[in-house]
Amino acid sequence: MNTVRLRRRLLVRGVVQGVGFRPFVYTTAAELALSGSVSNNSNGVIVEIEGAARDLDEFARRLRLRPPPLAVIESVEQADIPARGGTGFHIAGTTREGGGRTLASPDVAICADCERELRDPRDRRYRHPFVNCTNCGPRFTIIASLPYDRERTSMADFAMCERCAREYADPADRRFHAQPIACPDCGPTLAYTGPGAGTPLAAARQLLRAGGILAVKGIGGYHLACDATNEAAVAELRRRKRRGDKPFAVMVPDLATARAIVAVDDAAETLLTSPARPIVLLARRSSPEEPPSNDGPAVSPSVAPGNPDLGVMLAYTPLHLLLFGLPGDPPGPQVLVMTSGNLGGEPICYQDDDARTRLAGLADGWLSHNRRILVPCDDSVVRSLDGRELPVRRSRGYAPLPLLLPVPLPPTLAVGADLKNTCAMADGRYAWLSQHIGDMDDLATLRSFDAAQRHLGELTGVRPAQLVADAHPGYRSTAWARRHAGERAVYTVQHHHAHIAAVMGEHGLGATEQVVGIAFDGTGYGPDAAVWGGEVLLAGYKGYRRLAHLKYVPLAGGDLAVRRPYRMALAHLRAAGIDWSEDIPAVAACPPAERSVLAHQFRTGLGCAPTSSMGRLFDAVSSLCGVRHVVDYEAQAAIELEGLSRAGAEGDAAYRFPLADGDPAGIDAAPVIADVVADVRAGAPPRVVGARFHAAVARLVLDLAARYAAPGTVVALSGGVFQNALLLARSCALLRDNGFTVITHHRLPPNDGGLAFGQLLACSEG
Repeated sequence: MNTVRLRRRLLVRGVVQGVGFRPFVYTTAAELALSGSVSNNSNGVIVEIEGAARDLDEFARRLRLRPPPLAVIESVEQADIPARGGTGFHIAGTTREGGGRTLASPDVAICADCERELRDPRDRRYRHPFVNCTNCGPRFTIIASLPYDRERTSMADFAMCERCAREYADPADRRFHAQPIACPDCGPTLAYTGPGAGTPLAAARQLLRAGGILAVKGIGGYHLACDATNEAAVAELRRRKRRGDKPFAVMVPDLATARAIVAVDDAAETLLTSPARPIVLLARRSSPEEPPSNDGPAVSPSVAPGNPDLGVMLAYTPLHLLLFGLPGDPPGPQVLVMTSGNLGGEPICYQDDDARTRLAGLADGWLSHNRRILVPCDDSVVRSLDGRELPVRRSRGYAPLPLLLPVPLPPTLAVGADLKNTCAMADGRYAWLSQHIGDMDDLATLRSFDAAQRHLGELTGVRPAQLVADAHPGYRSTAWARRHAGERAVYTVQHHHAHIAAVMGEHGLGATEQVVGIAFDGTGYGPDAAVWGGEVLLAGYKGYRRLAHLKYVPLAGGDLAVRRPYRMALAHLRAAGIDWSEDIPAVAACPPAERSVLAHQFRTGLGCAPTSSMGRLFDAVSSLCGVRHVVDYEAQAAIELEGLSRAGAEGDAAYRFPLADGDPAGIDAAPVIADVVADVRAGAPPRVVGARFHAAVARLVLDLAARYAAPGTVVALSGGVFQNALLLARSCALLRDNGFTVITHHRLPPNDGGLAFGQLLACSEG
């Protein structure tokens, strides 16, 4: 008896191009003896399958439950269509249809199969610096537009050789329709300029062994590299890059080397080896000033001075692996500083001519290639907290993956903030965040922002009907939005409301839900023109009410007070009624003439803005106990205080913030400041003072939740201060132990890098 044959058409939306999805469909259909076709179009992937009903159902089940590793299926629409007969299944080309969009894949680290080929002398791609397949390699940074086909990428510059063309056309091959496919006969090539002899890679390794600084062209831009165990080389790179004390990230060839220099638990291993291969912040095996506690490499103290953590990433491209060397190569550095190719504050170099100009005084040699980078993309940075990912910078490996919006939006562009800027596009139930762009205090960064939002529009097909920006009247991002809006509306959102909306949206809270939001950061413009940063909000997407905040203290000199934490210490001493005696380290650190000027400013209000910033309070405590008086990079004082505090114990003398009844400004830091000063005068080491202060802030979070919410209420934590792993872990534990539901960031940074997502939601119609 003949089985009735049916035919179905499936439209699959999501990250389904450039991830081996069509070969997966072909193989699955063949296994089930189904006929039909699969093709890409601007809506997604179109599958037509014909066969027995049970086989069609099994195909749909595998599609949803067993897609390729890099695919992200957002939806599958299915419809019955008339049967056509036939026995073959084929892969069709790309078509365009209106009204839909495909989601682009991020760049993906080299897979295990390609790494085996790279290391196998019998393989034709042995030592090929650009080996890739449908499961790995560049995506986002080489795509000009969608649908994702070779002619719309920078690989259009390279004609495939006969053997690559056969692989590309073979549905059974791992490289079937791998758009960046290449081999030594037809792909990009390396070039080296600088001292040394031999092949480009051999000369580059010689330079690194000799203590030189190498500019390396990667997937998303140029890095500056040097031997991380060579103190002179690291110090020279720091000097040339004008880096101050800001930590460098390091790259290692494998997990074993990572374990030799940092503590790697299961969660950290998962992050290090994920397809995104981010920089992971992990505790050192030894302090910056001590020799290593094992037989591992001795990482230079200048890599991350004063910091108990190292930012570590595994080599994520074949070029990086070759730079470390394969068996038979002369031994070279096994830990490399790998920092973005730029001067401090500038966007990363990614175009060859620009790199030769801007990096001329920084690099001793250049290792480059002729595959064009179309989109610059910095490395991502994450940390692991309680076994979960806490993003610090969301960029390579993550952008431009979309986030699902809990409420629908019209086509909208959110321009983010001025620090750690990212922008975001939204339409319907999707939001796409750009890669990390940087701080908007440089003309080159503004140009990068403009290019990033245009490219995001090309990839998503979103044509914004409205724009949304931070409410700060002086933000460059806000000014950009107003200049480019034309006839479109520009909405503004209060900074801390956007922080809380971002974490709410990340957790999918509904349009009418509200949370008690605790937003602790360094700077955010308030509607009273004060500098907010220690806020408790009753918030939903459409609005908020300020429930409480740290009492205002004067911020004297704006950015000058941020760069000199002793200024904030003196402001808090004055607010607490404590004399500026020189037995307090912060007072002694402030030059007498500057003290006199500050006293006048505090007395008259000249050049002062009131601030409720929790970030500035961390700065003040760091200076009061002698940890850091002047900073070279954002949050340095707080980071170093946190590092010391991990080794401290608060004992029975933990500090406490009293809460005043009925006073919105009821969070008074003065008693804590008095206790800090008393401990410092009594000779308590900074690690003890820091531990007690962290315990006090975590307890404050609980006390605020208890005052403004009933157990079971959702408490949302956001803002850059909650990058502090010690504080965040303690706060979450206290809240959960006392019956509160706590939500924190796991897909977006708590800092301003996630702000654009919150801006979108705060102007939603939900």
